[in-house]
Amino acid sequence: MNSDQEDPPIQRTDVRLAWTRGSRLQDRILERMAANQLRFQMAPDPDVPNESRRREFRKRRKTLTELHLTNISRPLTSYAVKYVRNREYGISQLEKSLEAHREFCNVKLPDFVSQHLPAVLQEKEFDFGTRNKIFASKWLNDSQVVLGTKCNKLMVMDVRNNNLVEIQSLKSSNDSQPAECPCGIHSLAINPSRTMLATGGKNTNDLAVYELPTFDPLCVGEQAHKDWIFDMEWIDDEHIVTGSRDSSIALWRVDCQGLSTKVQGKPHPLGHRLIKPCITKQCKEAYRVRALALGRNKELMGVLSMNAMFHFFDIHTFKQLDSEELHWKRENVCVASSDDIGLFAVGSQAYVTLIDHRSDSKSRKRWIQVPSRNGERGVRSVGFNQNMITIGTGDGRMLFYDTRNSQFLETQEGNSCELKVGDGWLRDDANYREHFVHGYYPNAVYTHCYDEWKARLFVAGGPLPTGLYGNYAGLFY
Repeated sequence: MNSDQEDPPIQRTDVRLAWTRGSRLQDRILERMAANQLRFQMAPDPDVPNESRRREFRKRRKTLTELHLTNISRPLTSYAVKYVRNREYGISQLEKSLEAHREFCNVKLPDFVSQHLPAVLQEKEFDFGTRNKIFASKWLNDSQVVLGTKCNKLMVMDVRNNNLVEIQSLKSSNDSQPAECPCGIHSLAINPSRTMLATGGKNTNDLAVYELPTFDPLCVGEQAHKDWIFDMEWIDDEHIVTGSRDSSIALWRVDCQGLSTKVQGKPHPLGHRLIKPCITKQCKEAYRVRALALGRNKELMGVLSMNAMFHFFDIHTFKQLDSEELHWKRENVCVASSDDIGLFAVGSQAYVTLIDHRSDSKSRKRWIQVPSRNGERGVRSVGFNQNMITIGTGDGRMLFYDTRNSQFLETQEGNSCELKVGDGWLRDDANYREHFVHGYYPNAVYTHCYDEWKARLFVAGGPLPTGLYGNYAGLFY
């Protein structure tokens, strides 16, 4: 070749052609699969003109391509391919507006992930030492989870390296009368702006509030409950509601700016302030408030009591609206709410009761039966992830119920999709050797929570019998 000869210029059409070939790769693969399938279905007919056969071939090939994209129970739609392709080539708007991209990222993709992620999750079990049963958990950030235990310990765990840090419990004043037989920490709640964390205090009938992310003590709430606090929920950044075993609920106002630990220039004796409830009410027809949840964009509160009653409160007026008797009476211990699909989910011994909080009719309840293993050990925790109800059982399983398909999630082989927790740690003491040594006691899932991106599931608990001392903590990712 002559060295003085100039290289031919790159034509713009060559670049465009290369992009077209790459961008249509997925479509061409699907079309080829459909065409191969059609060759076995459409034999040539001499009486039909070639042009008619070609049109019919193209029509049926398009139909088979669409069916290939929708052969799963709830597809992501073919727009997923276009979105990934456009992102790869740096094209923000090709066929859809930016609003369509946001809808895909915020709605369609998370919903798809919630259905297909559980089948591929793997367990990473943590060493939680010799603490007793983990009752509550919340993600603090991408790597840390805060935990509450039956032995009344507030802990922060780093899921990257299993580091554990214990947070000191906040003391009440001498005016507070502690509840008998302390039960530990049953609930944790983080306010919407993630600046405060609320939980139980050293007295398990009092409210304790910490500042985040430093865990500096802010205040202790007293003189509302005479018995254990079982559950709590933030209504907004300053107001929180608590439910107690003494059948009462209380509304508190926590003003972070006004909770200085100094009074007139002198340190407060306890190192934090004391607050009283804005209002305390007895829940009518309730025997021991066990759990609560907020619905209708935090306008309605559902309260579960241990006599199998579900009570409704107006958050704005804090008045009790109605009470309903649950069909399944035994061991109603947990409740969760979803505004996306308008449901409360109540876990009992063998069923999850679904209550439509968008309706005021008496026919708003329905229920689903939980598949049993090793006898009925009950539902111990419930949650929502998009249209999926997540269920933690007393026999160490995580189950997933798809509300759109009205069935439990299954694998491609047709088996039930279950996550089984590990062995954890169990104390081998005299009580265990005398009463439990010959039995099988898997870890109950008392708490579970997804991280911010709904890609990792933290699961924790411990042995179900009251007389057993032990724990379990694990991450499914």
